[in-house]
Amino acid sequence: MRVIVHGGAGGPPDEPPERQAVVDEAAAAGAAESSVTDAACAAVRVLESDPRFNAGVGSVVQSDGVIRTDAGLMTDDREAGAACAMPGVEHAVDAARVVKAETPHVMLAGVHAVDLVDEFDVETDADLWTDDRREAWDDLEGVPPLTETREQLDWIRERFGGHDTVGAVARDGDRLCAATSTGGRWLALAGRVGDVPQIGSGFYCSRAGGASATGAGEDIARVTLARRAVDHLEHGRAAEDAAELAIEEFEDITDSDAGVIVMRNDGDAGSAYNTEAMQTAVSGE
Repeated sequence: MRVIVHGGAGGPPDEPPERQAVVDEAAAAGAAESSVTDAACAAVRVLESDPRFNAGVGSVVQSDGVIRTDAGLMTDDREAGAACAMPGVEHAVDAARVVKAETPHVMLAGVHAVDLVDEFDVETDADLWTDDRREAWDDLEGVPPLTETREQLDWIRERFGGHDTVGAVARDGDRLCAATSTGGRWLALAGRVGDVPQIGSGFYCSRAGGASATGAGEDIARVTLARRAVDHLEHGRAAEDAAELAIEEFEDITDSDAGVIVMRNDGDAGSAYNTEAMQTAVSGE
């Protein structure tokens, strides 16, 4: 099993060595699994459980003071599942896997997704707050009431930001799986869903390889960044070249920030980003 993992693209992280150690741990956890889906999910779960990353525990807060998580995953046979806008779900990647494995759909949202995955033993009442997130929320001033929609939108536009995400791509023999998970963007409008659970945007996988993207979600969705990276693999490019070209194209189109990890079907792995930092790790053969 060979796995590449990322902990999100953005500014320089706090405690970079400690954070990198968790990314390394995630890659190793994935590489120890026996199937590509198990591997991608195991790697992502490590990051979802660590408050240093914007996924699961430690996710950012939406405008109504609720933390909601999103995730998606896809295998090389183009089977996919995604779940989004879920309160109380630490392991959103497991929720996405339930949608893929147990339903005829590719995406479920909100409380209905939570109700479904609860039936399949995914924890749905996790406390996703950290002290840092609570302090940041409590320090906000002038929060408009939810009933004042236009006023709240103006308030959000001035504060909305951030773009960390976590993800993994696993390969074993001729099988591949890509998975991505996030807590979204700070102070997004309640119910906002970004690129992460959208096939081709936050994640994508085909026989040629898989990709997981991170960054400014709205712009990633507009250019379907993960699909763009895999397209370059399908045209025979090496993984690093595919990642770099996808980010160059993304920046040319959007003038925005993103990163992407890529795994080719021969195990060749690569990554690229145009932010100040993106921590990655590769493990296994």
